[in-house]
Amino acid sequence: MALTLRVVNANIGFDSSTRSPFVSPRKRFVIRCSQVQQLSITQESENSLIEALVGIQGRGRSSSPNQLNAIQRAIQVLETLGGVSDPTNSSLIEGRWQLIFTTRPGTASPIQRTFVGVDFFSVFQEVYLRTNDPRVCNIVSFSDAIGELKVEAAASIKDGKRILFRFDRAAFSFKFLPFKVPYPVPFKLLGDEAKGWLDTTYLSHSGNLRISRGNKGTTFVLQKQTQPRQKLLTAISSGVRVAEAIDELISLSKKSEDKEPELEEGEWQMIWNSQTETDSWFENAANGLMGKQIIGKNGLIKYVVETLFGLKFSMTGNFVKSGPKMYEVTMDDAAIIGGPFGYPLDFAKKFILEILFSDEKVRISRGDDEVIFVHVRTDASR
Repeated sequence: MALTLRVVNANIGFDSSTRSPFVSPRKRFVIRCSQVQQLSITQESENSLIEALVGIQGRGRSSSPNQLNAIQRAIQVLETLGGVSDPTNSSLIEGRWQLIFTTRPGTASPIQRTFVGVDFFSVFQEVYLRTNDPRVCNIVSFSDAIGELKVEAAASIKDGKRILFRFDRAAFSFKFLPFKVPYPVPFKLLGDEAKGWLDTTYLSHSGNLRISRGNKGTTFVLQKQTQPRQKLLTAISSGVRVAEAIDELISLSKKSEDKEPELEEGEWQMIWNSQTETDSWFENAANGLMGKQIIGKNGLIKYVVETLFGLKFSMTGNFVKSGPKMYEVTMDDAAIIGGPFGYPLDFAKKFILEILFSDEKVRISRGDDEVIFVHVRTDASR
């Protein structure tokens, strides 16, 4: 007895030659739009995390409570959205990753406590799971001229998210020595202390961003290709190749510039300048070589520098746009402020300010005597 089943569906049909089911054009269009929308939301969430990390020192060591909350919220959003399914089984997890943020619980490893919070060092993690000798390696690069410390672990995949590992060797590789110097840790004697696991809770579809959580409660944010803006902030923190990083960011900005950079409103903290500070504290403050710069409405500008005993140096003025990227700035109202009281100071200054790069978080400008300034936005308006 033959049984005939008739299926009627507005979106499912059958190809006349193969009698196989196919998805109607309308259904494919809806699915495609949904996928595009999902990717857009994911990209925005990734950008939110990168934005939250701007200006963080020591890969999270000195982050404020507000900064830490913003980072944690961005991490949770990405973990909820999900990235690549079964990341440990994806080739995207393979390669060299740079650590850009980590939490630092008291149970963190000695290596993490010693090196990770030092901006002068670069920290990387290499993941290679599809070899005859699968490994996860943590690397601390002291500098190109000095060398690195590499701590290696034998690794295996437990499931789609978890990597099991056991540290088994480590050594310093110094540029000035023709041999490696063993790192003095007896891994074989550590037993279970040398073991651990690493969960990848988010891996971007681009393969450039990863969030992982370790067995000691540490959260890691890593990137394969660090953005030029993040490179600049890292260079400033370490004091190495700052001018090179500035040139790269300005050059890339010119190539992809959609609009002219402007002197945007907000509170901006000066984090680097190319001029050596003088012996005069007041002169440094008046020249904007320290402290915060506040850009207000209607061409108002203000310098604020915190001093001892709760006092503040304040200097206000105004600016007028004089050409593309160029502003005439006049600072002529300086005072030492203590609570409701102020003591006026005889300082005045006029100069031309050129905006070389500016976005929602970072601004690079050039003032008098070709001095370059780098500011980061500190207010919550963006």
